[in-house]
Amino acid sequence: MAKLIQRVETDYLRDKKLHELDNLLHYSIDEREHTVNLNELGRSLLSPQEQQLFVIPDIVEGLHQIDSDESLSPPDRQKKKEELYRLHSERSEKVHNISSLLKAYSLFDKDVDYVVQDGKVLIVDEFTGRLMPGRRYSEGLHQAIEAKEGVKVEGDTQTWATITLQNYFRLYEKLAGMTGTAVTEAGEFWEIYKLDVVAIPTNEPVRRIDFDDVIYRTKREKYNSIIDEIIECYNAKRPVLVGTISVEVSETLSRMLKRVAIPHNVLNAKYHQQEAEIVAGAGQPGAVTIATNMAGRGTDIKLGPGVVKSAACRLIAEPTRPGIEPCPYLEELNCYDKVPCGLHILGTERHEARRIDGQLRGRSGRQGDPGSTRFYMSLEDDLMRLFGSERIAAIMDRLGVKEGEVIQHRMVTKAIERAQKRVEAQNFSIRKHLLEYDNVMNQQREVIYDRRLATLESENLKDEAANLINNVLEAKLSKLILQNQLSKGQPFQAGISLLAE
Repeated sequence: MAKLIQRVETDYLRDKKLHELDNLLHYSIDEREHTVNLNELGRSLLSPQEQQLFVIPDIVEGLHQIDSDESLSPPDRQKKKEELYRLHSERSEKVHNISSLLKAYSLFDKDVDYVVQDGKVLIVDEFTGRLMPGRRYSEGLHQAIEAKEGVKVEGDTQTWATITLQNYFRLYEKLAGMTGTAVTEAGEFWEIYKLDVVAIPTNEPVRRIDFDDVIYRTKREKYNSIIDEIIECYNAKRPVLVGTISVEVSETLSRMLKRVAIPHNVLNAKYHQQEAEIVAGAGQPGAVTIATNMAGRGTDIKLGPGVVKSAACRLIAEPTRPGIEPCPYLEELNCYDKVPCGLHILGTERHEARRIDGQLRGRSGRQGDPGSTRFYMSLEDDLMRLFGSERIAAIMDRLGVKEGEVIQHRMVTKAIERAQKRVEAQNFSIRKHLLEYDNVMNQQREVIYDRRLATLESENLKDEAANLINNVLEAKLSKLILQNQLSKGQPFQAGISLLAE
C-alpha cells in the first residue's frame, strides 16, 4: 500500500499535477516543515452548517469599521466590539484545537515521539532516546496527544520565563567543551559562540572499518537483511549492537529475533532501568543488543574474552604497543573484507544529524580495538523519503536493481550524506532564526534581571524606589518640555514643582 501511494505521488510530481490532489484531500501534511493544513473539503466536512467557522475576523479591521460607523451609539459600538473579540477568541480556539488534533494524529507517533506509561504521555528525546518526565508539548499539543491515546487530559502548564540554550550558554564568561562529534557542527559553533573546533588525535589508531551503506527499496527487505547479519555475527561469537532511532523499530526487530530464537537484550526508553546491566554485557561473545540512541552516548562497551583475537591488531595501522607480537590473522582471515572480531555496529537507518550516526559508530573500535559498522537503509525511511529518495531511486532504476536486491556503493553513501547535510542546514536555519528573535528578548531580559538583582542585594529599598520615581519623572518632564517647546505653560511649572517635592 505504501509503495502504491509513493508511486501515485511520484506520478503526480512528474506530471506537475500535485495541486490537483488538494481538491480531493481533507487535509495535507508537510513533513519537512512539520505542519498540517486543513483543506476546503475538510473545512466543509467539519462545519457543514456554518461555513464561516474557519474565517477568523481581523481585529484591527473590525475595530476600524465599528469606530467609523457613525450610525452606532456609544453603547452599541461597545457591544459590537465585545462581540468581535468574542467571535475572534472562539474561532481562533476552535481552529487551534483542530490543528493540534490533526498534528497529534498525523505527525506524532506512539513509541517514536512519545510513549504511554502509567496512564501518562511521556516525551522521548529524539537525540538521546531517553524519556523526559515533566516535559510537555506546548500550545495544547500534549493535550491533543493525551486525547488521542485515551488517557487523562491534564491541564496546560504555564511558562514563566523562556531562554534559548544559545543565550543561556552565552551568560557564561568562558565557554569550552569536549565531545567526539563536534567537527560536523564546527560552522555553527563559530557562528553562534565564536568558538573554534580542534580535533584531538586518538590515543590509539582507530582500527574500525566503516562499510558502505546498504540500501533496499522497502523496509521489509531491510529488516530481513539485518536479521540475517545478526544471525551471522551471533554464530561467529561476535557481539553486535543494533542502533535504532525509535522505540517502535527496536521492538519490531526484537519480535523478529524471537521468531528465529536469537537471545538478545533491548535497551530503549521503556527499559532504561536495566541500562547499566545491559551495557555491561553488550561486549560479551555472541551478545546481541538492540538499542535506541541511548547506547550511542557516553557509554563504553567493554569487550569480553575471545572477542578480539589478538591484543596487537594490524587493521588500519601497525600495532604501537611494545613487546607484543602483531596479529598473524590479517591476511589469513581477510580482515578488511569481513572484520572477524571486535564489536559490530548495525544502524537500522540514518539519523537526520550526522553526529548522531557518529556517536553510534564510536561505540566500536575504541582504544585501538578492531571493529566494524554498517548502516542499512530503505527508500521508505523518513530521511530518504523526504530528502533523498528520488535521486537514489533513479540510480537504482538505471542500475536495474529489482525488488529484493541490494545496492551498496560509495556513491549512494555520499548521496545519503548530502541529504543529511541538507537537513542539518535546514535545522540550523530554524535555530538561527529562533536565536535572532530571542536576542531581542534577551536585551529586555538583561535589564529586568539586573533590576531584580539590584533590588535583592540592596540594603535600602526606599532609596531604590526614590531613584525609580525620579527616573520616571525626568522622562515625563523631558516629554513635556519637548511638547511645550520650553514654554511657560502650566504643565512645565507643575512638573518642576512635583520634582521639587
